[in-house]
Amino acid sequence: MACENKYAVDGTDFEGIFNPQRLAIIGVSSRGVGFGNGILLSLLAIGYKGKIYPVNPKGGEFAGLKIYETVDDIPEEIDFAIIAVPAHLVPQALEECRKKGAAGAEILSAGFKELGTPEGAALEEEIKRVASNGIRVLGPNCFGIYCPKSGLTLLPGPDLSRESGPVAFLSQSGGLAIDFAHIGKWMGVRFSKVVSFGNGADLRENELIEYFRRDSETQIISMYIEGVEDGREFFRVLKNAASEKPVIVYKGGLSDAGHRAVASHTASLGGNRIIWESVIRQCNAVQVRDLWELVHTSLAFSLLPRRVYKNVSVIGGGGALGVDACDVAESFGMAIPALEKDVRESIEAVLPKPGSSAANPVDVANPYVPPNILKEVLLNAAGDKRIDLQMLIQLFYHYKSISRSLGAKSVEDVTPYRGLANAVEKVVKTTNKPVILVCPNIKQELEYIDIERMMRKTRRTFLDRGIPVFSNLKDAFRAVSHVSNYYERKVMREDRG
Repeated sequence: MACENKYAVDGTDFEGIFNPQRLAIIGVSSRGVGFGNGILLSLLAIGYKGKIYPVNPKGGEFAGLKIYETVDDIPEEIDFAIIAVPAHLVPQALEECRKKGAAGAEILSAGFKELGTPEGAALEEEIKRVASNGIRVLGPNCFGIYCPKSGLTLLPGPDLSRESGPVAFLSQSGGLAIDFAHIGKWMGVRFSKVVSFGNGADLRENELIEYFRRDSETQIISMYIEGVEDGREFFRVLKNAASEKPVIVYKGGLSDAGHRAVASHTASLGGNRIIWESVIRQCNAVQVRDLWELVHTSLAFSLLPRRVYKNVSVIGGGGALGVDACDVAESFGMAIPALEKDVRESIEAVLPKPGSSAANPVDVANPYVPPNILKEVLLNAAGDKRIDLQMLIQLFYHYKSISRSLGAKSVEDVTPYRGLANAVEKVVKTTNKPVILVCPNIKQELEYIDIERMMRKTRRTFLDRGIPVFSNLKDAFRAVSHVSNYYERKVMREDRG
């Protein structure tokens, strides 16, 4: 049933859209390749357990499934449809899915308003007309839905994680949606739902933000937006959502050249940079500038407690690293204060000699300090009541030299990352102060590929314990500053009533 109010989510069967039990794919061929075949294979690979009904007028069989000649031939009603046929056939296919009971459909096909032609615009109007009669539509010109819980996946997304998490992502770009989903898999960002809505002929940013605000499985809302249709409504739903949950906004097309590219990508009106930045700030949403900042910020919001972080202790080997940490922290509005006298003395008692320093940043003098010593340093530094968060810098790539001198098969055999992960986990539980691992790797030559393998295992080992991992100090401090600033502003606004 279509919603009376376009932005009221109550009349839309989002359960049928995100968790369909019966799924039709229109545009599957018994031979060759194409979007329809690709999305079907991706669904089977990721482990979708519902019923799949392929449709093509020529019939046949694909991947062990019967291909139905029409949607009407499917022996039962469907919950959701994926449409991957030439643009001129889309409106008819959509109407057939509506009559078959589908709550929604995603249209992978391109060739609509984004072409800038009268024919493309007319076809998109036809999609809107069908949608208004009682079926919700994502797209056209999109990659669809990724929902780990149900096994829906983007095109192409056969190997995305099935582990659900707190982050929702809505995107006007299908490519950016699939990139974020893939990066999230290894970086530790887990998703409730990812939605690529392309041209946004029907379901788009305003209604999706409102849905994610109400969705109990979503704790963090992130988005890539090129342009909006209803600016006032966008301001309202964004402000409401950000008052309850962190909302991270990556606005594409803020440059003059980017503004032109937006028009040819999804036929959206991008808007003025100053206006956009003002809107995001007034709503207490978090603005990021690129995909990697979006990923890092989502990770920090996912794994860090909901607090304000102002004072940080930094523990690592090397004086220049400490100087860099102080400069970077200040640039993001945080401080690395000198530790209290008794805390410094307790740290000095356990630090290796010579060359170490118990000032903050704490210089442990060399990269081979064992986990039990680092654990004591972290425990003692957390004893300073001013410290809100700790950053541990580890130059694990130096263990390559030790592995060679010991004749080890791999650097992984001598690097104590597992023991350190266990130690840091105990520190966090004991002190109730989060620890972030910063783990750079400057050795990128082919002969050091075993270092990269060890680094990836290190990241996974720490993430499995809920400890965020970053590759450099700038990314870490910037992500933490976004978390801190959001909660600081949120508290101030709540205090003002």
